[in-house]
Amino acid sequence: METIDAKLHEECGVFGIYRRDEDQDVVATTYYGLYALQHRGQESCGMAVNDDGVIYKRRELGLVNEVFTKQVLETMPRGRMCIGHCRYATTGTPLRANAQPFVIRHIKGAMALAHNGNLTNSYELRRDIELGGGIFHSTSDTEVIAYTITRQRLETHSIEEAVEKSMPLLKGAYSLVIMSPRKLIAARDPHGFRPLCIGKLGNSDVIASESCAISAAGGEFVRDVEPGEIVIFDENGMRSIRTHCGQPTSLCAFEFVYIARPDSVVDGASVHRARRRAGAFLALEHPVQADVVIGVPDSGLDAALGYSQQSGIPYGIGFLKNKYIGRTFIQPNQKQRENTVRIKLNPIADTVRGKRVVLVDDSIVRGTTSRQIVQLLREAGATQVHFLSSAPEFLYPCYFGVDVDSRKNLIAANHTLEEMREILGVDSLGFLSLEGVKKIAEGCNLGLCTGCFTGQYPADIPAVTEKSKFEKKLSESMD
Repeated sequence: METIDAKLHEECGVFGIYRRDEDQDVVATTYYGLYALQHRGQESCGMAVNDDGVIYKRRELGLVNEVFTKQVLETMPRGRMCIGHCRYATTGTPLRANAQPFVIRHIKGAMALAHNGNLTNSYELRRDIELGGGIFHSTSDTEVIAYTITRQRLETHSIEEAVEKSMPLLKGAYSLVIMSPRKLIAARDPHGFRPLCIGKLGNSDVIASESCAISAAGGEFVRDVEPGEIVIFDENGMRSIRTHCGQPTSLCAFEFVYIARPDSVVDGASVHRARRRAGAFLALEHPVQADVVIGVPDSGLDAALGYSQQSGIPYGIGFLKNKYIGRTFIQPNQKQRENTVRIKLNPIADTVRGKRVVLVDDSIVRGTTSRQIVQLLREAGATQVHFLSSAPEFLYPCYFGVDVDSRKNLIAANHTLEEMREILGVDSLGFLSLEGVKKIAEGCNLGLCTGCFTGQYPADIPAVTEKSKFEKKLSESMD
């Protein structure tokens, strides 16, 4: 049985800093940035530090504070540049070899790379590289990106030229932070599927997946990296290459619904405001006679507040979330796995006892966790539970970073609305409309990708879709 961790997982987070102030500690700054991006990935994390042209790396499975202890941080060199990454696997299994950043050393120097996103042609690119004699040490598409750029670097005059020539070869979603011996580079795919932004920390330059990481490191947000843009930081300052800019854009709508932190601003739109607007639209589309509105922590809370404000139904705190249970929580047997929701979420009975409850969550993907949460409310004394999702029905796979590569486990793809209502055990069930979700990101200057709701994707989907395609390929080659 799936537990609360069977919901969608949160992409990856990237961070980078180019030091221009002598007293700036790039390792500590990257640590703070990764801590702020921990919600985007909890399987592994890593840093690569540029110490006078020599790149030192450390990457391990685990959370940021588990991998980068005080003792570890004290042993890392204090260089001019540093990049960091926290990972949730979208391509490649949770192995140490798949942790990032990747460091490639070649005849023209060295390069470290961290990646958020998912390539749709990684299988084809990897096959081509392997046929040319390339040897891979991981099953991650990030290593494919690193080798693709390295091949171009051997034939070009600069790292930024190599990145520019590689981008037409890379299909799908990628927000990159790249470090060479003398430069720090940010690059974003022409569609802009995943966020990437630039900040300032004193005179130093910072790159991050979300603006919240820049703030957490003590810096100030400057601007977003444009889709298709390459931004270079070196001893001469900042400059950019816009050769691949100007194409139709498609930022993932789920960044606003679920993935990004609510205190971030993504491509001009406040995530917190977007979620409140989603809740308000829900109230207009699905009015309910009820006594209290509650949200499922954490990303359902803002939408529940928006529903309450629009509907006039009082907002209440319905659940206490145990903040001390992480992904490493051990579940030795089936019964304990089923009880995971009870350990992580505890209903506040005083809020729901004897009341008609509107329960708002960011989405309903597979349904198992949602059913357990509803049962908790029933046991706490709720007389009615009206379940509302601040996203439309999740009907199709995502090929651009979210970890759903099949329709078979998506509850909305396999059941009618009435069947879902019965499965979840709720009095009514509603989803935000497609038109509604397109309007939540007020101020966003990009188009939105809604392929997981519609099956209509802004880019070609991969010919090989299994997440384990590289592992399967390796197994077949050994038979």
